[in-house]
Amino acid sequence: MTEQITLERLTGIVAFARAASYGSFTAAAQSLGVSPSAVSKTIQRLEQQLGLRLFTRTTRSLVLTPEGRDIHERAVLLLRAADDVVQSAAAVRSEPSGMLKIAAPLPIGTRLLAPALPEFRRRYPQLAIDLRLNDRFVNLVEEGIDVAIRIGQLADSSLISRGFASNRVGAFASPSYLKARGTPRKPEDLRDHDCVNFRYQTSGQTLRWTFKVANRTVEFTPDAAIVVDVSDAVVEVLAAGGGIGMAASWIAAPYVERGLLVPVLEAFSVDGSPITAVWPESRRASPNVKAFVAFLEEVFPSPGPWDAAIAAGALRQARAAPRRGISARGSRRH
Repeated sequence: MTEQITLERLTGIVAFARAASYGSFTAAAQSLGVSPSAVSKTIQRLEQQLGLRLFTRTTRSLVLTPEGRDIHERAVLLLRAADDVVQSAAAVRSEPSGMLKIAAPLPIGTRLLAPALPEFRRRYPQLAIDLRLNDRFVNLVEEGIDVAIRIGQLADSSLISRGFASNRVGAFASPSYLKARGTPRKPEDLRDHDCVNFRYQTSGQTLRWTFKVANRTVEFTPDAAIVVDVSDAVVEVLAAGGGIGMAASWIAAPYVERGLLVPVLEAFSVDGSPITAVWPESRRASPNVKAFVAFLEEVFPSPGPWDAAIAAGALRQARAAPRRGISARGSRRH
């Protein structure tokens, strides 16, 4: 006779699936709104009920056993089916309500998305927002995310997407640094300057700088004087006179408007990748997702106001340069 699933066992499967997806009891607990000990005990009971070890536990991580990997694949299918039930019910509503879970990269979430959320909630007061900011790749289905914000073209064809403003990246420096060291006129002049670079937290790789020279694209990794792994820290180092570095226009624009940074090598900048919203097929009819994606047209307008601020800063820099007689100079070599 087929054994009927109990509520306790179903709860254990949900906790196990989240812990396996996140690789952490703590992260799984945060996503479920319970304590890490509750997640751990629930999974232990599930293991006892199934008579299997699902995880190999270490002091630093959780590793699925072969049996755990097989059950995780089946658990994800179960959660997807349950999610379809919830989304089908949600689609019946005409007014957004309930919880909307959003994932976004830390800089975009902090600078552009978070300040816009109060206005979004004023329009839809029955809707609660759960915004999750990090720099890792998020599996929307496994982690129960409704909408994610990403940079670049869509890689996963199983997701629905909509592109918004471009994520244009250019070179910047402080007026004080340029006064002391001169302004580079072409990308190869950067060998004579202190460079500030960004390191990706997920991969540990440093950013490759890209410029358009004539009809070709030039990429290189500079010999950086300072390397940091947070985008906001890059512009802070630059504003303090630390050198020349690359930054997204929407991060650098406020600094340019306040005169703390000026764009350099603007004529060699390349077109940026789009800021893209992605959501699972199961959310296609969700009124919550529809309302939020429509709202993103205002958050990420194209062309972005930040690009206009950078262009104005470049124009001011070009007009001021002849009066100062700036030329590239220095002693650093790549």
